[in-house]
This record gives sequence, C-alpha cells and structure tokens, in this order.
Amino acid sequence: MITNKSEILDKIESDFLKDETLNFNIGDTVKVHFKIKEGKRERIQVFEGIVISIKRSGVRKTFMVRKISASIGVERIFPFHSPKIDKIEVSKRGRVRRAKLYYLRQRIGKAAQVKRLVDHDRGKKVQKTQGTSKK
Repeated sequence: MITNKSEILDKIESDFLKDETLNFNIGDTVKVHFKIKEGKRERIQVFEGIVISIKRSGVRKTFMVRKISASIGVERIFPFHSPKIDKIEVSKRGRVRRAKLYYLRQRIGKAAQVKRLVDHDRGKKVQKTQGTSKK
C-alpha cells in the first residue's frame, strides 16, 4: 500500500520515463533529432549545439542547447523524456569546470568555444603483432 504522495507520483511518473540513459554532459556538442508536426505530416528536425545546462530530475528533467545561427545565439530547452525526441547524438565531448555555461551568452566567436576532450583510445595506432626481419 502506497501511503506517501511522493511515492504515488513516483509510481505514475515511472511509466513516462524513457528506458535508455542519455550519455552526455554539460559542455558536449549534441545533435538533437526531434519530431515536428506540420499540418498532417511529421518530420524530423536536427538542432545541433552545446549543452549549457541540465536541470531537475525524473520526468521533469530538461537540458538546454545553445547554437549560433546566422550570428545570432539560439537556445532551446528539451525535456529528457519527451516522446518528440527521436534520438540524441554526441558529436563532440567538452571539458568544462562549471555546472551551467550561461557565460557563453556574452562570448563571441572563438571565445564561445568549449575545450574538447580527446579520446585517446580512438586516436591510438594499432601496433603490429608480427616482428619484422631485415634480410
């Protein structure tokens, strides 16, 4: 028997949570594929930008993505568990030391970039296992 109101809400909200975990952090550059309904047809639009904040938890969890379009900053807030989000791709990993990147709003050009994490495993060359002999 569930007696607490928060337990009841958690039980109801668990039905709306997506199963897959989204593996990205603040500072990462992501491509968000989301569905847009235009009249009777539905299409997928891609919004690519830097994740500048992640807020809340559970069903209400959201993330904000910022991109520069025609030299104007555009920010969009997406719910994590929205059925309108088709998929999220991480194109670049960023290294930041802040929880919220609102300071990027005042930056222009290259100053608005985030340091990138280098994936050392991907960049390594495969070493040959066979020895070479000189003749």
